Formats: sequence, C-alpha cells, structure tokens
Amino acid sequence: MTKSETISQLLAEKIVVVIRGTSQKEALQAARACIEGGIKVIEVAYTNPQASQIIECLTKVYASQEIIIGAGTVLDPQTARTAILAGAKFIVSPAFSSQTAKLCHGNLIPYLPGCMTPTEVTRALEHGCDLLKIFPAASLGPSHISSLKAALPHLQLMVTGGVNLYNAKDWFKAGASLIGIGGEFNKLASQGNYDAITEMAQKYHKLIFND
Repeated sequence: MTKSETISQLLAEKIVVVIRGTSQKEALQAARACIEGGIKVIEVAYTNPQASQIIECLTKVYASQEIIIGAGTVLDPQTARTAILAGAKFIVSPAFSSQTAKLCHGNLIPYLPGCMTPTEVTRALEHGCDLLKIFPAASLGPSHISSLKAALPHLQLMVTGGVNLYNAKDWFKAGASLIGIGGEFNKLASQGNYDAITEMAQKYHKLIFND
C-alpha cells in the first residue's frame, strides 16, 4: 500500500481507534474487539511498552484484510522507525517533529502530527504532512475546525481528544475528515469488557455510516 493509498483509506474509514492497554494481551484483545465491531483503523499508542510487538502481531494477523495498523504517541524519529519496522502504516504524534516528519516521508509513511494553532498547522504543511491531527480537540471545540478550514479549506484533519458518540457528528459537520477515539474503549479494556468494546465499535460505525 502506497502512502497516498493509506491516506485515502484513512479518509474513507473516518474512524481511528487509539489502543493503549497496560499489557500486550489487553491491547491485542481490545484491538480485535474493535475490528470485530467494524473498525478498520487501529492506532497502537507507544504509552504501552509493548507497542512494537502489538503492531507486529496485528499486522501479521490482519495482513489479508483491509485493516490499517498505525502507531500513536510517537515522540521522536527513533520510535517512528521502530514502529515502521514493526509494520505501522501511519505515524501519529501529539506534537509536530520535523525529524519525525523527515523520517516518515523518507519511508513513504503518512505522518499525522498534533497541531492546535494556524502556525503549527502551517509548519506541518510546509514539511509535507498531508493529514493533520487536531489535539486536544475538546479544548478547542468544533468551531476551531471550522475556522481553520475557512482559512485553509484544503486541510485534511483528524480530531482526537474528547470525541465521543454524542459529539462525533458535530466534528464532521465542522469539517473534520476523520475522528480519533480511545478513552471509552480503553476504559472498557481495563475492565476486561471486550464484548462492550465490540458493541461500541458497532455504534460508532452505524453512527458515521448510517448502517
């Protein structure tokens, strides 16, 4: 899958679930539960010390399916390289890093840096980032997305942080291209309630795609 194909699929799927977990087993089970519920894009956060192994495992298990596995909370180019070698198809950071951007672009991997202000957005665009993460979204509100899109209508944005079933559509109406969600799913995973994760994934899928 090329870089442009990955971005196209991310935009088509519209939902990214951020999986954290306190262990490899918990994260894998949570990811599988999400996928069973119809989610096709999983972002494995490097807050989990076994993130690389989780990415590698999920990449192998779902190699024959249209599932995209990426890496999140990537703070430096070294971690980005490790994630890419493990099989990550996209890299997400809470903030912009020019060195991480350079490494990702050199490996033809989409890099989604966290941005808040127009200055941060412009800097990321200048470094070749095609898809940006607006974070933390809850602190900014949907009107912030509308304002950014008014000035830069070509922006492709993923909003993360505070997105839930009750406000998800508001973000899309404001101009978001996709949403990143995790808190609800990871809370259920910590409780071992994987059936509820699948049910919630189904609810998100139905909400966005009107199944």
